Amino acid sequence: MPSLAAHTLLIAIVAVSILLMLLRPRNIPEVYWVVAGALLLVLTRLIPLSLAGHAMAEGTDVYLFLAGMMLLSELARENGVFDWIASVAVTHARSSATRLFAVLYLSGVAVTVCLSNDATAIVLTPAVLASVRRARINPLPFLFACAMIANAASFVLPISNPANLVVFHNGMPPLTRWLISFLAPSLASILVTYVVLRLYFRHELTSTLQPDHEDTRLNGHGKLVLLGVAIIVIVLLLASSFGKDLGLPTFLSALIITTIVLIRTHSSPIPLLKQISWSTLLLVAALFILVEAVQSIGALAFTEHALLAAQRLAAPIAAATVGFTVAIANNLINNLPAGLIAANTITLTHTQGLLRDVTLIAVDLGPNLSVTGSLATILWLLALRREGLNVTVLDFLKAGLFAMPLALIAALAASLSINLLAAH
Repeated sequence: MPSLAAHTLLIAIVAVSILLMLLRPRNIPEVYWVVAGALLLVLTRLIPLSLAGHAMAEGTDVYLFLAGMMLLSELARENGVFDWIASVAVTHARSSATRLFAVLYLSGVAVTVCLSNDATAIVLTPAVLASVRRARINPLPFLFACAMIANAASFVLPISNPANLVVFHNGMPPLTRWLISFLAPSLASILVTYVVLRLYFRHELTSTLQPDHEDTRLNGHGKLVLLGVAIIVIVLLLASSFGKDLGLPTFLSALIITTIVLIRTHSSPIPLLKQISWSTLLLVAALFILVEAVQSIGALAFTEHALLAAQRLAAPIAAATVGFTVAIANNLINNLPAGLIAANTITLTHTQGLLRDVTLIAVDLGPNLSVTGSLATILWLLALRREGLNVTVLDFLKAGLFAMPLALIAALAASLSINLLAAH
């Protein structure tokens, strides 16, 4: 097969696989489309089996991190931690919908920072929905808060989003460097997203709560899980402070606390393991293969030249150009493949400082524009459908058109200020 024809077919398979993943025709799960595309590339020898294996191996740290966080999140759900968080929020709201919105938003920030955006989008969302339904008010503002804070707060810490591990899979910055680079931009993102959502849903938040006074208490096992979460966060922060990979510490820590809880509750691990979305790991592995296939034919030359061109621009223009380009690209191809492409482009161009930081911010925050932007948001949408709610692509886009650009501008401005101060 001529090289040009082979390259054209490869790109077509990758493009169609990602498109089908986003569109989900006949409600067929995303993983089937992406895995089918990866297998087709291998079977047609458009990508050697050895290269596909190498691509999958590159994602080991991400798989371990995801597996550990999913295990810990499911353990917290099984022991009522998320229901307790939502119940406490309703109690402290004192019949005010706006106060409840603020408390649940802060709860989403805490869960995202400590347990990753997937936990907020997938596990906290049903608990929030149950509490809001008990309060007999419109659930939409609170559900949007879960989805958007999952992305807006996902670069507070390295552990807040698996995409962070993807972007920095060639070497995670030490924790001190991370906080210097991303704490102020993430706080700006969190604050602006809150203000935008608060104004966007101002009419829905004027109602008075009518709670049924159901009190959800946290039992001893739930308290043990919370203690375990705190210990794991400390372990991961220590690993991050030394610039170590986070996947293995996450998985081992989650495995240890899960074992302790299961022994104390005399429970079998099988029901817990069945609830975890192991297909997500397969999806991520397949995405690694698709990106590797694109890179193998030199397609990164375009992004490499574009990033080098951006480096010659004035800092504010460069930050805005790279930030909005990457942010929009997330919504076209999903932030995991976009993050992989961005990471490898950064490595090839030896990009450091402002543009590297801006890229990470855009990969994490960009998905707030549409439901196709990140895996967490797609899974959030599916969780709502299981609860009988239907948020359309247009519904999300209407809010995202306000929330994402304004939060991104605020985060980019904070990042630009930090880098300019550091340069002087």
